[in-house]
Amino acid sequence: MDNLALLTIGVTLLCCVLGVAGLHAYTSGRAQRDALVERLSNTGQLSDTGRGRRFAAFDRRLRRTKYGRKIELKLAATGLSLTPGEYVAYMLGGVVALWLIASSVLASFFGPLAGLAGVWAANTFLNWHRAKRIEAFIGQLPEISRVLANATQAGLALRTAIGMAADELEAPAGDELRTVSDQLAVGRSLDDALSELAERLPSRELVVLVSTLILSNRAGGTVVSSLRNLTDTLEERKETRREVRTQLSQVNTTAYAVPAIGVGALLMVDQMLPGALDRMTGSLGGQIAVVVSIGLYVLGFVAIRRISKIDI
Repeated sequence: MDNLALLTIGVTLLCCVLGVAGLHAYTSGRAQRDALVERLSNTGQLSDTGRGRRFAAFDRRLRRTKYGRKIELKLAATGLSLTPGEYVAYMLGGVVALWLIASSVLASFFGPLAGLAGVWAANTFLNWHRAKRIEAFIGQLPEISRVLANATQAGLALRTAIGMAADELEAPAGDELRTVSDQLAVGRSLDDALSELAERLPSRELVVLVSTLILSNRAGGTVVSSLRNLTDTLEERKETRREVRTQLSQVNTTAYAVPAIGVGALLMVDQMLPGALDRMTGSLGGQIAVVVSIGLYVLGFVAIRRISKIDI
């Protein structure tokens, strides 16, 4: 009986020790997994000010959806220090604020319209930042081509030349090439890394540069001469794009001035005749007239933007 009691106590103690060890291993592994997921999903868990990311739980759930992955790719192309969760939360807050402001200042009918305008403005904000980053990257393409040509002429491999260009060039070219260099360092092929770069920052100039590098890497051709010729071509296209953008600046300003005039007219009418917007949108005919007028302003904005859009 004494031996049985001792055996039972020993087995119980052993189970307790194994249970504690297993619980410790589980909690530490779970913490390491969460830290790895956060590090891989967020480009930098802390911002420049050292604060933690906001809406972390909402961000993790959003990234699992198709819409979240689409937002994540778009944010990666803009270079903004925002997570998809932060962007969507700020957008929803802005939509609610615009809804309340339009309902109180103008009329309750304009609340949903202002909310839709807030969603459009948030998407336009991302597209504008993306286009701005692409333009800045295109402006650095001649320098990228020149640095790669000099590095390959000195006998360096193309992978090494990309890493050296990432260290020498400023943002956004330096950041994007650093991403390509990091992908190459972990075993991704040069074709996949450069193709992802061209997909992230779509432009004809970058597609030409990427195609030149990929074909030269596959066929083993003369990379230096190809990059030299490409540098001259990119310089000419850069000057052409600058001239076209200067010529179309007035047209682009007119496109944004047209809807601004409409909003200003509504505010002026409401100030001159208090309650006029409530009476106007209180009937079905007035609501239809407002929707049609807004549609015409949107149509004019889109038409002017399409006319002024010139592919080079």
